[in-house]
Amino acid sequence: MIGRVLLLSALVLLAGLAVGAASAHNAPKPTDQFAYNETAVLNNGVGYYEGYTESTTTNGSLTVTAVLPNGTESALYYNWNSYQNSTGAHYSWPAGGPFTFSAQTFHYVSGTDNQTGYTNPYVWFFMDNSLSAGDTFYILNTGMTVVSTSVNYALDTAAGTYVKAIFTEGNGSFGWSDGVNEFTATYNWKAYYDPATGYIVGYVYAEQDSDPAGDGFTYTDTLAVTHTSYALTPGVAPSSSSGSGGSGMDWTLAVVALVVIVVIVVVIAVAISRSRRRHPIPKHSATGQVAFTSPPMGPPVPGINLTPSGQPAVQQIIIKETVKVNCRFCGSLIDTTAEKCPFCGATRS
Repeated sequence: MIGRVLLLSALVLLAGLAVGAASAHNAPKPTDQFAYNETAVLNNGVGYYEGYTESTTTNGSLTVTAVLPNGTESALYYNWNSYQNSTGAHYSWPAGGPFTFSAQTFHYVSGTDNQTGYTNPYVWFFMDNSLSAGDTFYILNTGMTVVSTSVNYALDTAAGTYVKAIFTEGNGSFGWSDGVNEFTATYNWKAYYDPATGYIVGYVYAEQDSDPAGDGFTYTDTLAVTHTSYALTPGVAPSSSSGSGGSGMDWTLAVVALVVIVVIVVVIAVAISRSRRRHPIPKHSATGQVAFTSPPMGPPVPGINLTPSGQPAVQQIIIKETVKVNCRFCGSLIDTTAEKCPFCGATRS
């Protein structure tokens, strides 16, 4: 009886250890690092946003600098951002600094890698890689579901290398205001993680914004890693199957014809849209605010001058008329003010 109890206890202990090993996730290590490219684009505007576009590109990196016994990890991020919009605005700026996060709760502990507007957010770049399909977790404030633990993902490299990834997906909505209109945003977020380490390998975030007046736009944020200090899990490129039936040349001609038709339709639609478009109003910017300033004033208007250029001022001449009378001796006309006739010398009186 004692032997059976000991045997059962040993089996229970081994089962517990097996479960614990299966549920344990990868822990970050000092010097873990990845670099990434990110592009955020606002387009497809309607209403006030018709014709308006903007984009921000980011080249970033994140490095784990220390691992503490309590599961808190110290990290450092750096990125270079470049912004531009369709009104001609463009500028660039760096961002970076230290922060800490928990490898047990997956929350940011102190500071973030420049994540703003969230309440007690979870990290976006690291997940529990021991989760199974159907399990749920959070990145930032979005609930995600593990769709698959093994998909082939194309890295953002010139060679287009494929790696294995955990595919996760989440949806959500929120409200916000641009200072004038109240918007509702709905989004879908597809994120991919390395199954061996739990670090991000890429994501696609697609958002649709609209207000009751019909104004709106789409916002798409795409990220992919370009370098890692750790080995990713190799994947395979999807196989391309050749279709049966029909000539390859026939299919090529059909595709070319379809492309030509689509291009013609798009050109006509753009021409019609531009013919009735209002001047685009830049209601969005990288910081969410647009500052309008008065245009610079031109030179002062000169005073009115009726004198032709280069000509001296006209002098005023007054002509005084004098009444004349005939001299009573010689008959010559003399001034009435003269005392003597200048011709015969006779006095007027």
